[in-house]
Amino acid sequence: MSLIVYTVASLFTVTALLIFRRPRLALRDPLTASTCVSIFLGGLCFFCSAPVTLGAVNEVTHVPNFGAPMTYSVISAYSASLLILLINWRGGPAERVRSQVVRVATVYSLVIVAVITLFALAHAPVERLRDLDTYYANTPYMREMIVLYLLGHGACAVITIYVCLRWSREVTGILRLGLRLIMAGLAVDVLGFECAKSTAVVARWAGHDLDRLSTGLAPRAAALGALLCAAGFVLPRLLPATLSQWRSIWDYRALGPLWAELRNVPTAPKPAPPRWQLPRGRLYYRELRILDALLALQSRCDGRVRETAYRQARGQGSPPGEAHFIAAAAMVVDAAHQAGRPGPPEGPGPEGGSRLHTALFSDTGELVRLARALAGSPVVRAAREGAARTARS
Repeated sequence: MSLIVYTVASLFTVTALLIFRRPRLALRDPLTASTCVSIFLGGLCFFCSAPVTLGAVNEVTHVPNFGAPMTYSVISAYSASLLILLINWRGGPAERVRSQVVRVATVYSLVIVAVITLFALAHAPVERLRDLDTYYANTPYMREMIVLYLLGHGACAVITIYVCLRWSREVTGILRLGLRLIMAGLAVDVLGFECAKSTAVVARWAGHDLDRLSTGLAPRAAALGALLCAAGFVLPRLLPATLSQWRSIWDYRALGPLWAELRNVPTAPKPAPPRWQLPRGRLYYRELRILDALLALQSRCDGRVRETAYRQARGQGSPPGEAHFIAAAAMVVDAAHQAGRPGPPEGPGPEGGSRLHTALFSDTGELVRLARALAGSPVVRAAREGAARTARS
C-alpha cells in the first residue's frame, strides 16, 4: 500500500514542478500558484497517509496515531485548495474572487482546528496504521473527528462537481475535457472513497465489520480519483504548451532544407544561442537566422527568375498559392548562388528586392511552405542547376 501511495505522491510532485518551473512568474499568477499548491497538497495527502509515514510520525512524536490528525488536516487543506483553484480558474471580479477564497480558507481552517482539537480530547492509545477510521469509529471525539474530515472532503467534492457540471455547459474544447476529467475524478472519489469509508464506519456503529471497504477499496479509489482530478486541472494548462513544442519540432525539421540553402550566406554576426533549449527556442533561432539571410539576399534577388519560375510552376499544374512559393524559392536559390560568387550583385536589384519582400514573411507557416517548395519542386531544382552552371561559367 505504501508503494502505491508513494508512487501517486511522486507523480503529483513532478506535475507541480512542471507547472512551477518559473517560480517568479508562477507566484504572480493566482491560478498557477493555486494549481501548484493544490497538486502539491494532493501529493502530500498520499505521502502522509502511507502506513510507513504514519508509523514514522508516531514514533518521532511519541504520540500513538498522531499521524491521523496530521493526515486529516492535510486532506482538509487539499479540499480547500481544490475549491480555491476552481474559484481562481473560473475567474470573475477580483473582489468577488478574493471574498470567496477567504470564505473557503476560513471554513476549512476551522475544520482543521476542530480535527486537531478533537484528537487532543480523544483517548486513542492503540496505534492503527491502516484501519484507524473503523477501529475508533465508536470512540468519543475520535468518532466526531473522523466524521468531520469525511464531511469536509465530501462537501468539497460535491460542490466542485456541481460547479464543473454547470461550467462545462458553457465552454468547449480542451477546457470542457478538463472539467469532465475533474468531475470523473471526483465521482470516483465520492463513490470509491467517501462512500466506502462512510459505509465501513456506519457498519461499525451497527456492530458489523466492513473494514475491507475502508482499507482496501477506499485508498485505491482515492488514488485513481486524485489522478483524474489532477489531470483535469493540469491538462488545459500544459497540453497547449506541449502541442506548441511538438509543432515546433516538426517546423524546425521542415525548415532544414531552407536553412541548408542559406546557412553560408554572409550575415551580421549574432550572439550564440543557448546550448540547451526547448524546441520552440530552437525554432526561433533558426527562423531568425533564415530571415537574416533572406534580408542579406535582397539586393541579389532577380525578379525575372521569379516570374519565369512562376510561369513554369503554373504550366505544371501548380495552383497560384503553391506557384507563388515555388517562384520565391527559385529566386532565393538563384540569389544564394550569387552570394557565393565574388563581385557586385547581378539582376535588377530594387525590383527583385521588392518582390522578395512581398513573397516572404516572418510567419513560420510561410517559411515552412517556402522550405517545402525549395526541397521538392522540380522548378526550383532546375533553377538551382541553372544557377550552378552560371557559377561555373
